[in-house]
Amino acid sequence: MESAVALYNSEMSLQAIGEELGLNPIKVRKLLITADVYESEVAEKVRDTFEEYRETQNYKEAILSTANALQLSKASVTSYLPYKKGVYFPENSDAANISTGAERQRHYRAVTALKKNPCEENLWKCVVAFRGYRFKTLSSLPFTYKLKKGREDEFTKELWIDRREGSKSLAWSSVMLAYHNIGKIGEVVDRPKALGDIRGVSYIYGMFYRFGLINVPDKVKEKMSK
Repeated sequence: MESAVALYNSEMSLQAIGEELGLNPIKVRKLLITADVYESEVAEKVRDTFEEYRETQNYKEAILSTANALQLSKASVTSYLPYKKGVYFPENSDAANISTGAERQRHYRAVTALKKNPCEENLWKCVVAFRGYRFKTLSSLPFTYKLKKGREDEFTKELWIDRREGSKSLAWSSVMLAYHNIGKIGEVVDRPKALGDIRGVSYIYGMFYRFGLINVPDKVKEKMSK
């Protein structure tokens, strides 16, 4: 799996990876799906449909239901799902447990979903996906954030900003207040205070830029990309 991921990240085709590893391209694809690095419209549709049926059906029943719903063969559906006995890391896995490629894919999926449907649910999914990511404030100060888990192993909606002087909390209500102050998704916001006089808005500004919710002036981009 690690070899397949490494070759895939070097932009080799499934056919070429298969020839390199002596595997069928379909098996290569399944390995990459198991590693959570392969993305396509079909793979996403199969996964989402299967997971929906899986909530009320056992594995085999969900396979058949997905095949019927998408007009695919049972074998095709199975080929687009991760190996049951493989190591499959869900969206809430820590970055330390997945490859760099898988983490990039997780970021890409979260940002894409948020741009397609800007809403609180997708914003929260972005926040979950980017925990531990190294952001920059307008003044080029780096920061990351952590999320803690509460009951039923779910993340609590409070961000713990990790800076050199220690950690400080950022309430989800503050993030949402800034979110609702965005005039238009993707428009240029020249400074953090333009999102409102909100505690922790300098951090929110950096996050929103990376999430694609806002754009920033070119001179600010230079500072935040150093």
